[in-house]
Amino acid sequence: MEKAEETEKAEKERGFWASIFEPIGDMIASLIHDALFDDPGRPGVRRFSLQARTLHWVVAGLVVLLGLTGLILFVPGWGTIAAHSWTRIIHRLCAYAFGVVLALYLITYPRECKSFLKEAFAWSWKDTVAWIKAAVDYYTGGDESRMPPQGHINPGQRLWQLTAVVCGAIFFITGAVLTFGRGSVSQGVFQWNLFIHALAFIFGTSMLIVHAVLGALHPRMSESLRSMITGKVSHGYAKSHYGKWYEEISKQQ
Repeated sequence: MEKAEETEKAEKERGFWASIFEPIGDMIASLIHDALFDDPGRPGVRRFSLQARTLHWVVAGLVVLLGLTGLILFVPGWGTIAAHSWTRIIHRLCAYAFGVVLALYLITYPRECKSFLKEAFAWSWKDTVAWIKAAVDYYTGGDESRMPPQGHINPGQRLWQLTAVVCGAIFFITGAVLTFGRGSVSQGVFQWNLFIHALAFIFGTSMLIVHAVLGALHPRMSESLRSMITGKVSHGYAKSHYGKWYEEISKQQ
């Protein structure tokens, strides 16, 4: 009897860990077999273009470097490392690269940028409230059918996009003052910019962690990371996660 219970417990634990690590395995397989080619004939529904995915990963790499070199200032005793050192240089170079990349993308793909901003700021109170009511149960393994049909992105993803836009703007404005304003602005203005820059870092990093965990590890988001690699999700995934959007694109085909 005890052996049977132990076996059952082991199976449950295996299933739990498998549900977490399976998306990572899928991602690695996609990276090896699919990501090198933007094949229009690949089965599935197109969610992200090649240029959007390229921008995503370039920006992600720059954000990680910016975050790590900025995090030093938040660790007691580590702040002196950044003073006139390579971490400060890397931080600034990444900020310049970030600005150049975004400017080039805006000039080259203005329609995609407009669509991204529209998604970030186009909020529906009714849809948002309905999503919030179902979200806790949905993301903790509840009945999936209770989640209302979503558009191309859900309110949680929209919040992340809005956070990226707002925090990004704050970083550039306050970062410019901190980089070029030392000595030309008052000490009070300088300190306020430093404070706002730090607040944006804390909030933006917190949202980034949530975004990464849900996008890469959550069992119900199993195709989310793959879609940012291959550009596509299965028809079933699109229908169950983004019902409104799937219905729209189905009518266009």
